[in-house]
Amino acid sequence: MSASANLALVSDALEPQPAPEGAQVVVLKFGSSILRGPQDAPRVASAIYGHVRAGRKVVAVVSAFAGHTDALLAEARGLGLPHSNALLPGYVALGEEKAAALVAIACDRVGLDACALSVRELGIVAEGEPEHARPCGLRPDHLKQALDRHEAVIVPGFGAVQPDGRIALLGRGGSDLTAVFLAAELGLDRARLVKDVDGLYDHDPNDHAAPALRYRRASWDVARRLGGSLVQRDAIDLGEARGVEIEVAALDRADGTVIGERSAPPGPAPALQPLKVAVAGCGVVGGGVLNRLLGDPRYQVVGVLVRDPKKPRDVPCPPELFTSSAAELLSRAPDILLEALSEGEAGHAVIRAALEDGCDVASANKQAVSRDPAGLQALADAHGRRVFWSASVGGGSPMIETVRAARAAGEIESFEAVLNGTVNFMLERLGEGAAFAEALADARAAGFAEEDPSSDLEGLDAAAKVRLLAYEAFGQSPEADAVPRDALSAETRPNAALRQIGACRRDGDRLDASVRLRTDTDDALFQSLKGEGNALKVHGVDGRVWRCRGRGAGRWATTESLMADLAEIVRIRRADAGLN
Repeated sequence: MSASANLALVSDALEPQPAPEGAQVVVLKFGSSILRGPQDAPRVASAIYGHVRAGRKVVAVVSAFAGHTDALLAEARGLGLPHSNALLPGYVALGEEKAAALVAIACDRVGLDACALSVRELGIVAEGEPEHARPCGLRPDHLKQALDRHEAVIVPGFGAVQPDGRIALLGRGGSDLTAVFLAAELGLDRARLVKDVDGLYDHDPNDHAAPALRYRRASWDVARRLGGSLVQRDAIDLGEARGVEIEVAALDRADGTVIGERSAPPGPAPALQPLKVAVAGCGVVGGGVLNRLLGDPRYQVVGVLVRDPKKPRDVPCPPELFTSSAAELLSRAPDILLEALSEGEAGHAVIRAALEDGCDVASANKQAVSRDPAGLQALADAHGRRVFWSASVGGGSPMIETVRAARAAGEIESFEAVLNGTVNFMLERLGEGAAFAEALADARAAGFAEEDPSSDLEGLDAAAKVRLLAYEAFGQSPEADAVPRDALSAETRPNAALRQIGACRRDGDRLDASVRLRTDTDDALFQSLKGEGNALKVHGVDGRVWRCRGRGAGRWATTESLMADLAEIVRIRRADAGLN
């Protein structure tokens, strides 16, 4: 079974289930060169999200934020005895635990089901000097249970537990060792170390006396000779002893250096220029995307399409980037357009124009792409471009990927879903006794409802998502006027079991689709949803059930999905150009 096919095949029980047999688990390590401070936690969460969306479970090992380990060491040594300081590691390890907790919080914000473990909960057992111990075992209960229950488990590197119960450290650079050891204990053949460089070079790339050449594959001996401070020596030794290859790569780069049994001659690394990105829309989602892009050296924002360029925004942006003309935006020759307009017809038009101009597109506008997904895909194919729309459905919940994985595994019979986070949030508030106007005001305050919420409340938003999911599931969409809808209004009678369910079933050549407010669904998945939660169940003809859930509304969950589409487009572009 492929990684993507492992995305959501689970039983109907609400209780957390072990990953399906053959589900891929990856171990990623993020060092302080990536996690310089709390402001970098969203970038790490984004990298984790990309793996989860592709159907993998993630164990993310993190170092302390840049400079924190030295500061904690200095504080502990300043108060402790220089000749016997066995309590020092317990204090220093707090740096990694803090980073793990904040990365888990950043993951939760974008809709990932993540948890953070402490050094003791992780349970790596180590022997030797308290500040330079060696892992010798793993107490598996907490890590195994966390992987069973969550999509991502964030763990602190560098720290371990001695047999006497005290905390030990694994030497400087010990988070590398943590990652390799966990990969070995989980039966994996590779651990990925995410660094601020894209691999192992034959000499320091900052030494410009001669061009530095990068290894795509390096032997254990070559890595020991050239690795220096890039990869901890103990981690290299353990990788060789346990048969775990070590992949060294930069953030969001598919290529890097694989350290293992054999070497290949080094060569020039591809020079990557920032990709030019245009953004259409600067509202809840567009503003979130712009916030992420402006500080990222991998991208150059060339323009932002808005209705009123002079309107104040909540994202600091150079005013010259704003334009009210789609033609002017595309004249700036972007490589990729991220479309997040709030209006369907305008969004559909700018997507078509961008594809015709030779621009790749990712859209979060379900009203735009659901109008004619087959036509947009055909237009993209005709111009050799890509069009992505995962962010249009489900916010941070990978619904498009789930349907595609289910369809790849066999014929789909039907699907049903909670598709509108605003409505689900309001139904929960109404069930708690809030008045309709109060629930709507709360949804606006939380950033879920637009000033004009009619598309959500009348079921138009959910119906557009049903049509798009139907295209992915069955290769065709019901007509917009063929999807009956129930509206949420002040007359709706509150009920704790009430859910807005979008559904579609194939009946021969006909599709039976609807968006209904229902109290008759006792499905544990849908009844467990809180706030802006979304969830999807896909039923295969063979009886298998695929499902996913996550945050379905809000700036950051949908922004993350759109950024994941952007990262996938970049990966494909680089692969096509032979740069990966």
